[in-house]
Amino acid sequence: MRQMVHGTAISIDGHGVLILGESGSGKSDLALRLIDRGAILVSDDIVYLETHGDCPMLVHAPSIAGKIEVRGVGICDVDFIPSAPLRLVVEFANAPDRLPAENACTNIGDCMVPLCRLNPFEPSSAIKVEYALRAIVHSAIWPVAAASNTVKESLLS
Repeated sequence: MRQMVHGTAISIDGHGVLILGESGSGKSDLALRLIDRGAILVSDDIVYLETHGDCPMLVHAPSIAGKIEVRGVGICDVDFIPSAPLRLVVEFANAPDRLPAENACTNIGDCMVPLCRLNPFEPSSAIKVEYALRAIVHSAIWPVAAASNTVKESLLS
């Protein structure tokens, strides 16, 4: 299954992070700050979500491979990788919860995926993404098929 998503995807140490937000909300800006900290671009603006078995993958859009919009500068070339396994979804919120629900998830591509909500323009937002991803990797939490209630319950418990 392949689904087009309006978002930006990066990979941190081989773990895919999908950044979602309205047009002009700061997806590329946050991705640039993460790239500056060592992340690698998968795709900016258009991302394909493909499911391989039970593993959702973030896949680049070939027509814009290695391109990222830098507001005020233009479209710039950056290093990229063609795909990464989805581990975390980042959604933007102007006033995210101070202490979010433990094991928050969202349903994307028929998979339950760990979720982090943050304000993209806070100076610490890139570090917060790294901390959220680190916690998920450390806990060995993987996205699971939404139809799998047994696995879903273990993810949410």
